[in-house]
Amino acid sequence: MAASIPPGDIQTQPNAKIVFNSPYDHKHTHRIKINNSSARRIGWAIKTTNAKRLEVDPPCGVLDPKEAVLMVVSCDAFDFASEDTNNDRITIEWTNTPEGADKQFRFEWFQGDGMVRRKNLPIEYNP
Repeated sequence: MAASIPPGDIQTQPNAKIVFNSPYDHKHTHRIKINNSSARRIGWAIKTTNAKRLEVDPPCGVLDPKEAVLMVVSCDAFDFASEDTNNDRITIEWTNTPEGADKQFRFEWFQGDGMVRRKNLPIEYNP
């Protein structure tokens, strides 16, 4: 039943993008809040376009209705002048959890025929 109902909305803070300021000779961190504003429990997972440079902790989880989680996006040190940063972003994917499922994240929720929603947060590097 949950697979046929589209997942509700989430809110993120920040809402539109993540900005890392120079210098890039040390690791930077940025906090992101994900809030499940829907009436259903959701499973969520984060993907990055540059796994060598960007890391997310925690990378996935489960949120009850109206629950929020604080996660950390970190950017490792790199040479800004020689690396392409134009397409860096994180993508948040979320889907409704199956009826009666434990509050334990399962990757298979994203593999079936249920609807998965996505939100992209571009990474901006401020030299």
